[in-house]
Parts: sequence; structure tokens; C-alpha cells
Amino acid sequence: MNPKQKKKLLKRKTAKSPAIQASGYIEKLLAYRDLFNDYSSIKLLINNIVEADRLLQAGLLPQALPELLLPEDIQDTIFQKISAQYPVGDKRGDDLWEKLSAALPDLDKQIRSFRDYLEDHYGMWAYISAPFMKDLVTFVGDRPVLELMAGNGYISKGLRDAKKTVFTTDSKDWAKENETGKHPVTSVEALDALSAIEKYQDQVGVVIMSWSPDKLDIDWQVLQKIRSLDTSLDFVVIGEKHGATGSKEFWDNATFLNNENTELLNKHYPQFDLIHDEVYLVK
Repeated sequence: MNPKQKKKLLKRKTAKSPAIQASGYIEKLLAYRDLFNDYSSIKLLINNIVEADRLLQAGLLPQALPELLLPEDIQDTIFQKISAQYPVGDKRGDDLWEKLSAALPDLDKQIRSFRDYLEDHYGMWAYISAPFMKDLVTFVGDRPVLELMAGNGYISKGLRDAKKTVFTTDSKDWAKENETGKHPVTSVEALDALSAIEKYQDQVGVVIMSWSPDKLDIDWQVLQKIRSLDTSLDFVVIGEKHGATGSKEFWDNATFLNNENTELLNKHYPQFDLIHDEVYLVK
């Protein structure tokens, strides 16, 4: 293999093979797992995605994910392994290098697209894992919970599986434009966020709002509504501050609590891609 052939190729646009292009998302990743069978760091990422998908298909919450990014030195690793296997000038080494390096840009794209797959296929926007739910269950304790904008209801399902009392609500307006909203994993009451607070404020001790729509000020309206109540509620918010979720009004005016409870809720809520969402306790 000729060392001069080593290039930085992750950003190079390449044509996908017809077989992979025609397959679905998970099928693509399985094909890449076979192709990169000798590279444990790549197989680890793909295996985590495939296992998460398997659990969700089975109606179970997935496990926590590692950071779904290819190692920065993956090309060096591939080059060194092929160079150790084939002598300089060996066409087999050159062909294998070209094959693997040409596949890297799309592999990188597919791994980074797992959140998109979750949104499109399962209607899961925040990544709700079993370890995170265990921490949330501990935080909730014996208090009844109101979930706003629940979507398909993954958080509520986890709480109900733990025998917690949950009022699960969503306006379901988004379901009219998105197929995923038609496949809830638990029962969801058709109720907008403000009406839900009005209805259940005296029956709950915790309100949860996850991934409020980007740039819509409904999250700010919810916060003002909660602040106006006579009763004291813990308000749990999952989102990316000044990022992919919620409104500027909300993030600018919310008061964030930093205590042992926020540490608990974020302990198993890792950021696995370029979206840096967190769990907040808000007043």
C-alpha cells in the first residue's frame, strides 16, 4: 500500500453503493458493521444504535448511548492496520483502503443521523433511556406527575411502568403533520399545555415538559402559568438552552436551580450528538 494514498476523506462527497442506498437506516448500519468488522471503535457505535433500535421495537426503553461520533483518528487507524497487513504497492491493500475510505463520509453521516431516525421512526425527540428513567422515578417519589407536550409518551410510559401516577397530555396538533405522532406508546390525553395545567394543577407535584417546539413561546406561556399558581410544583424541563428547543423568551427568563436533584437527573442523560440538551429544574 502506498502511503501517499492516505488522505483526509471524511468530508469528501462520494457515491453510495446501490445496495446500501436502497436499504433502510438500520440495514445500512448493519452493512457498514460488516464492512468495518476489523475496527472495534466503529462496531461499538453501530452496535449501540442497533441495540437501542431493538429495544424500542420491543416496546422497551433503550440504554444510554456513548457519543455517536467517529474517532478523529479513524483514518489513521485504518491506514495503519492496512499498511501492517499488506506491503507497499500491494493492490489488495490499495483497493481495501479506497473501499473503506470511500465509505467513511456516509458512515459518519449515518451515525450522526440516529436522532433523526428516532424522531422519524419512533417520534422520540428527547432520548429517553432506562437509566435516566430510573433517576427520574427516584426524583418523583410518591408525587403524581403531569407531562405536557408528551408526544408519543415515552417519559410517561417509563413512569407508569414504575407504578407512578401520571397525567399524560399533548395537543396532538403536530400529529396531523407527522406520522410518528400516531403511534403513542402509552395513553395520551388530547389537551394543550395550558389547559392541562389548569385541569391538573391541584392533583400533581411535578410537571414535566420535554423538547418544547423550537422558537414557539408556548414554553414561556407554560412557565408564566406555573408561576401564577398558588400551589408549589417542581417543573422539570428537558431541552437545549438557546438551541434546538424552546423560545428565547423562556431561556432568557427562566430561573434554573442547580442542586443535587439536577445532578441526579442529568447523571444518565448524556449528550450523544451535536445537540446539547439537558435536564433542568425551573422556577
